[in-house]
Amino acid sequence: MPLGLLIAGFLLAHAAIHVGFIAPPPPATADGPAWPFATDRSWLVTRLGLDMALLRWLALALVAATIAGYALAALTALGFLPAAIWPAAIAIGSFASLGLLAACFHPWLLLGVVIDVALLWSCLVVGWQPGANGWGA
Repeated sequence: MPLGLLIAGFLLAHAAIHVGFIAPPPPATADGPAWPFATDRSWLVTRLGLDMALLRWLALALVAATIAGYALAALTALGFLPAAIWPAAIAIGSFASLGLLAACFHPWLLLGVVIDVALLWSCLVVGWQPGANGWGA
Protein backbone atom coordinates (compact mmCIF):
# COMPACT_ATOMS: atom_id res chain seq x y z
CA MET A 1 0.00 0.00 0.00
CA PRO A 2 1.48 3.37 -0.95
CA LEU A 3 2.58 5.65 1.87
CA GLY A 4 0.46 8.51 0.50
CA LEU A 5 -2.68 6.43 0.95
CA LEU A 6 -1.76 5.65 4.57
CA ILE A 7 -1.03 9.31 5.29
CA ALA A 8 -4.28 10.42 3.66
CA GLY A 9 -6.26 7.86 5.66
CA PHE A 10 -4.59 8.92 8.91
CA LEU A 11 -5.27 12.61 8.26
CA LEU A 12 -8.91 11.98 7.35
CA ALA A 13 -9.43 9.76 10.41
CA HIS A 14 -7.87 12.40 12.67
CA ALA A 15 -10.12 15.05 11.12
CA ALA A 16 -13.24 12.89 11.37
CA ILE A 17 -12.87 12.30 15.11
CA HIS A 18 -13.43 16.04 15.61
CA VAL A 19 -17.05 15.58 14.48
CA GLY A 20 -17.61 14.23 18.00
CA PHE A 21 -17.60 17.85 19.18
CA ILE A 22 -20.68 18.75 17.14
CA ALA A 23 -22.51 15.40 17.10
CA PRO A 24 -24.89 14.47 19.91
CA PRO A 25 -23.10 12.56 22.66
CA PRO A 26 -23.99 8.93 23.27
CA PRO A 27 -26.31 8.17 26.19
CA ALA A 28 -24.52 8.39 29.52
CA THR A 29 -24.29 5.28 31.66
CA ALA A 30 -23.99 5.12 35.43
CA ASP A 31 -20.52 3.59 35.40
CA GLY A 32 -19.34 5.00 32.06
CA PRO A 33 -16.80 7.77 31.55
CA ALA A 34 -17.72 11.35 30.68
CA TRP A 35 -17.94 12.14 26.97
CA PRO A 36 -14.61 13.85 26.15
CA PHE A 37 -15.92 15.78 23.13
CA ALA A 38 -18.25 18.05 25.12
CA THR A 39 -18.80 21.67 24.12
CA ASP A 40 -20.94 22.46 27.14
CA ARG A 41 -17.92 23.00 29.34
CA SER A 42 -14.89 25.08 28.55
CA TRP A 43 -12.34 26.61 30.84
CA LEU A 44 -11.58 29.22 28.16
CA VAL A 45 -15.16 30.35 27.59
CA THR A 46 -15.81 30.41 31.34
CA ARG A 47 -12.60 32.36 32.00
CA LEU A 48 -13.50 34.95 29.35
CA GLY A 49 -17.06 35.21 30.69
CA LEU A 50 -18.60 34.33 27.33
CA ASP A 51 -21.86 32.55 26.61
CA MET A 52 -21.52 28.78 26.17
CA ALA A 53 -23.72 29.01 23.05
CA LEU A 54 -20.83 30.86 21.43
CA LEU A 55 -18.64 27.82 22.00
CA ARG A 56 -21.04 25.66 19.98
CA TRP A 57 -20.66 27.99 16.97
CA LEU A 58 -16.91 28.24 17.49
CA ALA A 59 -16.69 24.44 17.66
CA LEU A 60 -18.63 24.13 14.40
CA ALA A 61 -16.28 26.56 12.65
CA LEU A 62 -13.15 24.88 14.03
CA VAL A 63 -14.39 21.39 13.11
CA ALA A 64 -15.09 22.61 9.56
CA ALA A 65 -11.62 24.19 9.32
CA THR A 66 -9.97 21.06 10.73
CA ILE A 67 -11.72 18.82 8.22
CA ALA A 68 -11.03 21.20 5.32
CA GLY A 69 -7.34 21.55 6.16
CA TYR A 70 -6.73 17.85 6.63
CA ALA A 71 -8.81 16.97 3.55
CA LEU A 72 -6.63 19.27 1.44
CA ALA A 73 -3.53 17.70 2.97
CA ALA A 74 -4.91 14.22 2.24
CA LEU A 75 -5.53 15.16 -1.39
CA THR A 76 -1.98 16.48 -1.55
CA ALA A 77 -0.62 13.25 -0.05
CA LEU A 78 -2.47 11.31 -2.74
CA GLY A 79 -0.98 13.52 -5.46
CA PHE A 80 -4.24 15.18 -6.51
CA LEU A 81 -3.08 18.66 -5.43
CA PRO A 82 0.32 20.34 -5.77
CA ALA A 83 2.86 19.69 -3.02
CA ALA A 84 3.03 23.44 -2.32
CA ILE A 85 -0.40 23.19 -0.65
CA TRP A 86 0.83 20.68 1.97
CA PRO A 87 2.28 23.11 4.57
CA ALA A 88 -0.73 25.45 4.51
CA ALA A 89 -3.20 22.57 4.64
CA ILE A 90 -1.44 20.97 7.62
CA ALA A 91 -1.24 24.35 9.36
CA ILE A 92 -4.96 25.03 8.86
CA GLY A 93 -6.01 21.59 10.05
CA SER A 94 -3.62 21.45 12.99
CA PHE A 95 -4.18 24.98 14.32
CA ALA A 96 -7.96 24.62 14.06
CA SER A 97 -7.77 21.27 15.83
CA LEU A 98 -5.48 22.64 18.55
CA GLY A 99 -7.83 25.59 19.10
CA LEU A 100 -10.78 23.27 19.53
CA LEU A 101 -8.89 20.85 21.76
CA ALA A 102 -7.64 23.72 23.92
CA ALA A 103 -11.05 25.34 24.28
CA CYS A 104 -12.76 22.05 25.19
CA PHE A 105 -9.85 20.27 26.83
CA HIS A 106 -10.33 16.85 28.37
CA PRO A 107 -7.35 14.67 29.36
CA TRP A 108 -8.38 11.97 26.88
CA LEU A 109 -7.84 14.46 24.06
CA LEU A 110 -4.12 14.77 24.74
CA LEU A 111 -3.34 12.29 21.94
CA GLY A 112 -5.00 14.69 19.49
CA VAL A 113 -2.76 17.50 20.73
CA VAL A 114 0.30 15.29 20.25
CA ILE A 115 -0.79 14.40 16.70
CA ASP A 116 -1.36 18.05 15.77
CA VAL A 117 1.96 19.20 17.22
CA ALA A 118 3.82 16.32 15.53
CA LEU A 119 2.24 17.18 12.17
CA LEU A 120 3.12 20.86 12.55
CA TRP A 121 6.67 20.04 13.62
CA SER A 122 7.29 17.54 10.81
CA CYS A 123 5.84 19.87 8.21
CA LEU A 124 6.85 23.38 9.29
CA VAL A 125 10.09 22.71 11.18
CA VAL A 126 11.54 19.67 9.43
CA GLY A 127 9.96 20.47 6.05
CA TRP A 128 8.73 16.92 5.44
CA GLN A 129 5.99 16.28 2.91
CA PRO A 130 4.67 13.22 1.11
CA GLY A 131 6.46 12.48 -2.13
CA ALA A 132 9.64 14.29 -1.05
CA ASN A 133 12.98 12.62 -0.35
CA GLY A 134 11.91 9.23 -1.62
CA TRP A 135 8.79 8.97 0.57
CA GLY A 136 6.22 8.00 -2.03
CA ALA A 137 2.96 9.81 -2.49
